[in-house]
Amino acid sequence: MNVIPQALRKGSALGEDYVRGQHAHELYEYDLQSDQSLQHRAEWLDTAHRPRVDRNALVKVLTSYNATYNDDPAVRESLEKLKDEQSLVVVGGQQSGLFTGSLLVVYKAATIVHAARMASQKLGREVVPVFWIAGEDHDWDEADHTYVLTSELEVRRLRMESWHDGKSSVSQVAVPKKKWEEAITELELVLADSEFKTEILELLRGELAQASNLSEGFARLVGRLFGRYGLVLVDSADPALRAIERPMFKQLIERSDEFEQAYLTAAARIEELGYEQQAQAVEGAANLFYIHEGQRMLLYKQDGKFMDRRGTVIFAKEELLDLLERCPERFSNNVLTRPLMQDYLFPVLQAVLGLGEIAYWAGTKDGFKVAGMQMPILLPRMSFTLLDPVTKKHMQQYGLTFEDVMERFESRKEAWLAEQDKLGMDGMFEQVKAEFERLYAPLIGRLGELQSGLSSLGEKNQAKIVDQISFLQTKTKQTIARQNEAELRRWDRMYKTLFPLDRPQERVYTVFYTLNRYGLDWIDTLMSVEPDLTGGHRIIEV
Repeated sequence: MNVIPQALRKGSALGEDYVRGQHAHELYEYDLQSDQSLQHRAEWLDTAHRPRVDRNALVKVLTSYNATYNDDPAVRESLEKLKDEQSLVVVGGQQSGLFTGSLLVVYKAATIVHAARMASQKLGREVVPVFWIAGEDHDWDEADHTYVLTSELEVRRLRMESWHDGKSSVSQVAVPKKKWEEAITELELVLADSEFKTEILELLRGELAQASNLSEGFARLVGRLFGRYGLVLVDSADPALRAIERPMFKQLIERSDEFEQAYLTAAARIEELGYEQQAQAVEGAANLFYIHEGQRMLLYKQDGKFMDRRGTVIFAKEELLDLLERCPERFSNNVLTRPLMQDYLFPVLQAVLGLGEIAYWAGTKDGFKVAGMQMPILLPRMSFTLLDPVTKKHMQQYGLTFEDVMERFESRKEAWLAEQDKLGMDGMFEQVKAEFERLYAPLIGRLGELQSGLSSLGEKNQAKIVDQISFLQTKTKQTIARQNEAELRRWDRMYKTLFPLDRPQERVYTVFYTLNRYGLDWIDTLMSVEPDLTGGHRIIEV
C-alpha cells in the first residue's frame, strides 16, 4: 500500500489558516503548531476549579450505553481507564447517518483513536478515544442518505424516505424494521457483486434489525468497525446523559445574556479578521433548544422571556429552570453551546474536527471563558482519497495527475477527445466557417449600398448558414465521441471515483461501498496507515 501526500481543495479559509498557525491566538486557545500545547492543556485539565461532571456518573452512563451498542472488550477497557481522574479524552463526532454516512466519518474515528494513542505516549498517562454521536440534531435531510457508485457509473443516492415532520431529534425518530430492510435491499441491488458482499449484507441486517432509530444503527455499525480499537461511543441525545448535564444547562440559562454577548463578541472578531461566520451568532438567541411535543425548538429571549420564534412555547427564566430540574431530557444544545457541554462532560485534551467545524468553533472561545473553561486543542481529522488500481492505470494511460482530475478534468478530457479527430474534421469546419464569412462579408456590404434593409437580411442569412455548419460540426464531434465511448467511460469512471458529484470522495461514498470492494479487514488496513495529524490530505493506493 502506497500513501502519497496530496493537496486538496477544502473550502474553509479559516480552518486552513488555523492549521497553518494563523490567527491561532486571536480566535483559539491553543496553537496547533506549538509543541507545548499538549502539556499545557493537560495541566489546565488537572486544575481543581474547572467545571466538570461527576466522573463516576459519566462512566456509569457510558458503560450502560456501550454495553448495548458497542460491547467490545477493548471498549470496556477504555471505560475502566476513564474511571481514573487522571485519564484524559480525545473526542470527535458526527451526526448519525444512514450506513454511517460518508467516508469522512470513518476517517474521523480513525483520527480519534490514533490521536488518543499518540497523546497517551507523549504525556505518559491514559488518554481515551471517544466518538460523540450528535443524535440531538434534527436535520433529518442530512442524516437520511448516503451514496455508492454503481456498475453503470451512476452516483446513486440511497435514502431512507421521511415519514415524520422533520423537527424531531434524529435519535427520537423511530425507524421500523421494514424501513431498515428496504434500505439494505436497495443497497444490495446497487452494490457490485464481490466476494465480500454477502458478509457485509449479513452484518448490516444483523446489526440494524436491532436498531430502533438512526442513531442506534449508526452506533452499532461504528462499534463493529472501531470497537476493537477501544473507541467509546456517546449519544448526545441519551436521556441518561441529560440527567447529569443539568448543572451546565442551568448555567447556560441563568447566564444566557453573558453567553449571548460572548458569542456576538467572538463573531465580530472573526469578521474583523476577514472571515465569514460558520455558525451565526444572533442577537437575542438563547443558544438552546427546547423539545416540545417531540419537536426541537430553538429558544430566543424577548421581554425577559424564553420562547421559540412562533411563540408556541413561552417561559419565564424560573419556569425554564424548574422544567430543567424535572425534565432535563427536554433540553438540547445548539452548535455554539455543544462544545461547552462536551467539555463539561469530558476532560477533553483534543477535539478532532473537520476544517469547517474548526471554523465555527472560533465563535466559541469567549463562551468557554464565561463558563470558566478553556477551548481544547482543535485537531484536524485525517483526510484521504482512495485510489484503486484501475483508476490509477487509467490516469497513467491518459497522463493525468490528481491535480488534473481535481482542477482541469473537463479541459483535459476535451483535449484528449480532440486528439481522436484523426481526419482533422474540427479544424476543417472552423476553416470553412472562416472562409465563408470572409467571402460573404463583401456581399453584405454591397447589399447595404443597394438598400439598407438588405444588409440586415444578409447578416441574418449569414448567421443561419454558420449555424448550420456548426450543427454539422457538433454532429461530427458526437460521432467521434460515440466511436470512443468505451474510453470516455474510463474518463467518467475516473472522475466519479475521485470526485463524485464534484465533491471529494470522502464526503460522498459510504464506507460499505469501500468494504464491498476490499473486505471488512480494510479498516485494519486504514488503521495501519501512519497517522498525520497536521490537516494534510493523502492518497491511499489500495
